[in-house]
Amino acid sequence: MAPAVTALAADAPTLSAANTGFMLICSALVMLMTPGLAFFYGGMVRVKSSLNMLMMSFISLGIVTVLWVLFGFSLAFGTDSGSVIGWSSAYAGLSGIGITELWDVSTVPVYVFAVFQLMFAVITPALISGALADRVKFTAWALFITLWATVVYFPVAHWVWGPGGWLLELGVIDFAGGTAVHINAGAAALGVILVIGKRVGFKKDPMRPHSLPLVMLGAALLWFGWFGFNAGSWLGNDDGVGAVMFLNTQVAAASAMLAWLAYEKLRHGSCTTLGAASGAVAGLVAITPAGGSVSPLGALAVGAVSGLLCVMAVGLKYRFGYDDSLDVVGVHLVGGIAGSLLVGLFATGGVQSDAAGLFYGGGLGQLGKQTVGVLAVLLYSLVVSALLALLVDKTMGMRVTEDEEVSGIDRVEHAETAYDFSGAGGGATSRSTPAPLPVAATGKKVDA
Repeated sequence: MAPAVTALAADAPTLSAANTGFMLICSALVMLMTPGLAFFYGGMVRVKSSLNMLMMSFISLGIVTVLWVLFGFSLAFGTDSGSVIGWSSAYAGLSGIGITELWDVSTVPVYVFAVFQLMFAVITPALISGALADRVKFTAWALFITLWATVVYFPVAHWVWGPGGWLLELGVIDFAGGTAVHINAGAAALGVILVIGKRVGFKKDPMRPHSLPLVMLGAALLWFGWFGFNAGSWLGNDDGVGAVMFLNTQVAAASAMLAWLAYEKLRHGSCTTLGAASGAVAGLVAITPAGGSVSPLGALAVGAVSGLLCVMAVGLKYRFGYDDSLDVVGVHLVGGIAGSLLVGLFATGGVQSDAAGLFYGGGLGQLGKQTVGVLAVLLYSLVVSALLALLVDKTMGMRVTEDEEVSGIDRVEHAETAYDFSGAGGGATSRSTPAPLPVAATGKKVDA
């Protein structure tokens, strides 16, 4: 995304087959992240909600793709209007674009840039779904995604990455989506859950993940896809910046995972698989805005700090009483804020741009810009998302009934169950209730 405003080549760019191929691969990797997220979330909920959790991610692949083609790409990356929104008639319907027409000053076609950005637009509302597990009507969720992508994601993407967007013009650094994706989704999750309320039995009934292997599979797919998410955001690697981002992605994820597990071990005496998966994701979230501006040592620091902040933040829902089912606020909002602000401390001034952070002689200027970006996206998404949820709730009802929630949202909303034990024999019943598991450092008290 950044090359659109930072490329310094004197000659006009020409189409690069290598960069085009690389970006198509990165687009496919980012697409894979949404099914990965579905498995990650799907394993963390109880059996009776697992299919619904999968579908809440998968439906975004359908809805947002259609919106993106019709008008989303134009709103996000069209000709700027007032630094807050874009529009280009040639981008509406993606019908007025030449097949070899380049995106801005990059070396890849507009179509390639559009499909890469589409995958970002798809996964961002899917991230919100983890906060709403067990209790939201599927049709209401589909309507909310439609409204939210249109009113929140597309404008915020323009602020952060679109030509003329006000945060981009201000100098806010967001390499691959700390503000536009993670803070945006985390703040939206908080806004929606404040409207729809808590699950039945919140803070009373145990609600353990039903499949930790599924969680680990999802985390692995997310980690794998994140290399395309982050490194691809430079739209090529002619100058080595994409390679730095690729390395920093791995370093931060590893550092955050170790920090999360160390916290678990010191406080609870165990290193959990859920903690390993959550810690890795926290590091990936935090390095997303920062990885193009920090060194590998800086990435270690970003990962460690974000891992510790996120593992401490996930328990806040019990203190303040908001039911963030799968810790979207604790991981994505807090991790996105941490990564965005740490740019103002650890930016070296020698990778993505010449903007340096406080620890590299740049003073407080960049930290101030990062703070403005964080607060702007957080407040806009929080307020507008809450209003959209309220609108959907008042018109068609956002939640299933209490009886439907208790009996299982999968049967009610999808007429299916995740696992069929009818042919498993008599032993299936006696083994269907697992022994209690230790409470992870996340504070999640969940059952199968």
